[in-house]
Amino acid sequence: MTFQEQILQGIPDALPQPKPYDTTISHAPRRKDILSPDEKKLAVRNALRYFDPKHHAVLAPEFYEELVTYGRIYMYRFRPDYAMHARPLHDYPHKSLQAAAIMLMIQNNLDPAVAQHPHELITYGGNGAVFQNWAQYRLTLQYLANLTDAQTLHMYSGHPMGAFPSSPEAPRVVVTNGMMIPNYSKPDDWEKYNALGVTQYGQMTAGSYMYIGPQGIVHGTTITVLNAGRSISKTGEGLEGKIFLTSGLGGMSGAQPKAGNIARCISVVAEVNGKAVHKRHEQGWVDEIVSDLDALVSRVRKAQAGKEVVSLAYHGNIVDVWERFDKENIYVALGSDQTSLHNPWAGGYYPVGQSLEDSNALMVKDPAKFKAQVEESLRRQATSIAKHVAKGTYFFDYGNAFLLEASRAGADVMADDGINFRYPSYVQDIMGPLCFDFGFGPFRWVCTSGKESDLDFTDQLAADVLQEMAKDTPPEIQQQLHDNLQWITQAKTNKLVVGSKARILYANSEGRIKIATAFNDAIAAGKIGAVVLGRDHHDVSGTDSPYRETSNIYDGSRFTADMAIHNVIGDSFRGATWVSIHNGGGVGWGEVMNGGFGLLLDGSEDAARKLKNMLFFDVNNGIARRAWARNENALWTARQEQHATPGLTLTVPSRVDNNLIDNLPTA
Repeated sequence: MTFQEQILQGIPDALPQPKPYDTTISHAPRRKDILSPDEKKLAVRNALRYFDPKHHAVLAPEFYEELVTYGRIYMYRFRPDYAMHARPLHDYPHKSLQAAAIMLMIQNNLDPAVAQHPHELITYGGNGAVFQNWAQYRLTLQYLANLTDAQTLHMYSGHPMGAFPSSPEAPRVVVTNGMMIPNYSKPDDWEKYNALGVTQYGQMTAGSYMYIGPQGIVHGTTITVLNAGRSISKTGEGLEGKIFLTSGLGGMSGAQPKAGNIARCISVVAEVNGKAVHKRHEQGWVDEIVSDLDALVSRVRKAQAGKEVVSLAYHGNIVDVWERFDKENIYVALGSDQTSLHNPWAGGYYPVGQSLEDSNALMVKDPAKFKAQVEESLRRQATSIAKHVAKGTYFFDYGNAFLLEASRAGADVMADDGINFRYPSYVQDIMGPLCFDFGFGPFRWVCTSGKESDLDFTDQLAADVLQEMAKDTPPEIQQQLHDNLQWITQAKTNKLVVGSKARILYANSEGRIKIATAFNDAIAAGKIGAVVLGRDHHDVSGTDSPYRETSNIYDGSRFTADMAIHNVIGDSFRGATWVSIHNGGGVGWGEVMNGGFGLLLDGSEDAARKLKNMLFFDVNNGIARRAWARNENALWTARQEQHATPGLTLTVPSRVDNNLIDNLPTA
């Protein structure tokens, strides 16, 4: 059968042959054995409903064995035989070009060059899933191939619930992931209900079909490291010869060494998974691999002496590195962590002193012991970090829940008030006030033709727009424009593409609209093929996350989720091709609400109208909320937008005299 025929077939009528377990790729760790015997039977019953009863006698024991062996039913037998990667848009069978674009984006998320655990349909973060099983994948692509522009496909945590009549103005797909009743949104609830096959953890851009490989976080990490370097600079010097110590080389964290090179520092990134280490090295995202601590110390001293720009992957545990560098008195200028601590008990963080294999076995055999070892490891890491901070290290939480989980483990990471953490989130110090409050966030696009020449053309268009904006931009945002202009002009040289022909840069609503308009005009003129627009959920408006995206909001509302919900609803009727809203992502299940969108530009007048309407709201919804929280830079941005935009009226806060509040009774 051809590729198109396999897509149209959906779930095959004849059972495909079982597929051998491929040991050459990275697999998800075995999940916790959390279901009762009756619940295991329910999980198998749930899985079988995708198939004709004539196959149940064969599939029931097979699915049960998968559940017992791996903790989930992935339906490996139904993994497609064709290569998994993004194809040119018109290679997909379709009745709606918008639906074809979504198929392209789904396949990119599952490309083995992109995905962390591709056979388990995990894109990044240890548990960030596109689908729960391969039947859902096959059925969804069949739906999309037959979807018209007068229908909308509704996705319930990876499951295609059905295509309903709608209109060309409506989204083609609406995605929800992990939407739980609040009292059932703890980590073990994810383990249980995901094992039952009724929900999934979509992370951010995994379950919303908008992941573009580590490039997506390289830019944000570069901006963070650059500005962190500026904050510790004594005489305006750069980061040459200074160490940035962190951990993680997975789907998102793998961006760190590349970002360190662009920021021109010495990056030392620890990772316990050897396959992840070698994957990033083969892709050119990390320069050298070191597996011995003595050799690492020697190599780092040499790099410091020569003020090298180099990225070093240490194949081992980050706790050992922090402790050894303290003992050797190696000065660490910048420190952070990007292990997947949103998922600490199921492979997101590995305890010091244990091999990867032993840890994976222990987390299933004795979860309580594994948890105790993780907590002890977190306490040791926090203690060592504190010693480095006392020597002058600037440590920041990169929003992976490191400080949150360290505090829960009893580590000494709390500030004197007992409420806040001793160390800032990177959003509190850098990303929030310098980017989000000015409307700058991770705007991205994918060239659906798959042509390098189209990506080069869009890079140049984006650079031209930013150069033109820079001629007459207020001083408040000159640095942001300069950093992003430098980024886009160097993007091709930095070899950022993994998977689809995609690009990212940080832009405000004006920049996003002007860049998107330039793309749409070029498509209309036949200069490039269609382009998918999107963004990371980690943005101005898309995410309510009290320990990350909204951590620099201090009016008490950072634990509310109205902004993310309004964003997905508002985008849906302003022109988005698809929208998504997720529980969990980045900092963990039950800790965040986040959403995103995709918008296909096809050169039409409809696309031109939709992009202006939707992109404006997608950014300024967050500006309105941040301004209402009294963030000074957001108040400045809100004034600018209201002055420039007819029809925009925002509720702004009145100033309150601090003395008046301070003199109120304390009882």
